[in-house]
Amino acid sequence: MKNRKLFHFFKLSLLVVISAIVLSGCDERYIVLKPQGPVAQQEYDLIVLSTILCAIVIIPVLAIFIYIVYRYRDKPGNKAPYTPNWDDSKILEIVWWGIPILIIGILGFYTAKTTYALQKPTSNVKPITIQVTSLDWKWLFQYPDQNIATVNYAEIPAGVPVQFVLTSSSNMNSFWVPQLGGQMYTMPGMAMKLWLQADKTGTYFGSGANFTGEGFAHMQFQVVAKSQSEFNVWAKKVKQTAPALTKDGYNKLAEKGLADKMDYSSYPSNLFNEIIDANGGKYMKHNMQEDMQEDMQDMNHADMSGMKMDK
Repeated sequence: MKNRKLFHFFKLSLLVVISAIVLSGCDERYIVLKPQGPVAQQEYDLIVLSTILCAIVIIPVLAIFIYIVYRYRDKPGNKAPYTPNWDDSKILEIVWWGIPILIIGILGFYTAKTTYALQKPTSNVKPITIQVTSLDWKWLFQYPDQNIATVNYAEIPAGVPVQFVLTSSSNMNSFWVPQLGGQMYTMPGMAMKLWLQADKTGTYFGSGANFTGEGFAHMQFQVVAKSQSEFNVWAKKVKQTAPALTKDGYNKLAEKGLADKMDYSSYPSNLFNEIIDANGGKYMKHNMQEDMQEDMQDMNHADMSGMKMDK
């Protein structure tokens, strides 16, 4: 009878844990568990796999621990002599060492496979490039193909891979759009690449994920995904109506302080490379368009049927 009650207790505990994990994704606050693009979806699948593999170890260990503490607890009036009979079991040794090793191997394989797969676009649609600079305490987005720039928001075409090329003009920061993919550091003197894509139109929350001082809490931005036609209209409107970003304008923008959303119809040529050079980086011999062409050539040589998981 006691064993049956104990079994029901373990079953209820397991149900509570699984429900907490599953239902946590239903809250609007947990946007990282609501992927809206192929990159975020693959990373979400990896999170789920990691949780399941960890649960395979943690839940049985906790259950056995509770059972042993309850079953072999000392009771009042117990006068039995302490005469342990130590022994070992090769089978049990293989089990409790073999299972964790197998789990680590599986997790390591899928982590490496997903990580390398996300170094390339997740579809064969022609991508766009956006150069991102983290400032104190704001974000500058440059569109080299359209020769426009924005501050604290970026518009992208839905269903199109976007290569964000990241750097910092000051402190090291981190660029993160939770519903589209994981974060990537922005570092002075370096250009880091991050592929993201939005499956459908919408506005997605973005933020700096690395503490950078007084204005860090306000260093947020929006990524607005629109249809390709709406994106083209928006880019054309910015080109025709917004002021130009001059060298003096950029220097003022780079000063410490907060900023509202802004648009610029143009910016100085090689501004992104100059920002990198000014912070100790080497001048980039190839511009972003040439890098994109190299990536597209790699894609053409790849097996399109296995592109989503294979490099």
